[in-house]
Amino acid sequence: MATTYDAKHLTVIVDDVHLTGFSEDMVEFEKDEDNWTTKVGAQGDTVRSRVNNKLGTLTITLLSISPQVALLDSLAKNDKLVKVSVIYNGDPKETITSNSAYIKKPATRTYSNEVEDRVFELQLMDAEIN
Repeated sequence: MATTYDAKHLTVIVDDVHLTGFSEDMVEFEKDEDNWTTKVGAQGDTVRSRVNNKLGTLTITLLSISPQVALLDSLAKNDKLVKVSVIYNGDPKETITSNSAYIKKPATRTYSNEVEDRVFELQLMDAEIN
């Protein structure tokens, strides 16, 4: 089976702004907890319980020259809650959305003889994965 991946099919929107100037790692998402927990009783009875925690962590890696670095740093400093959408329009189409997210802290700043990355961690408070 032949498939093609194209990073240009990825769109990230934070606070109604399309992000540009991604570094090689671009975006990573992970739920903060498993969907289920399992409990085993003394006699071997088992039960699973749904974990309703919708928290997720979205890591965005931009080049330091990205026009949106200043915006994301500002959002982090101002403690603003924002909407976030990550849309991959390739095959298979995937989305991650949150109506309530915040940037945990401004990006670490590194200066050297070449352009460096700026890494932002966003806490998604109501992550929806499709």
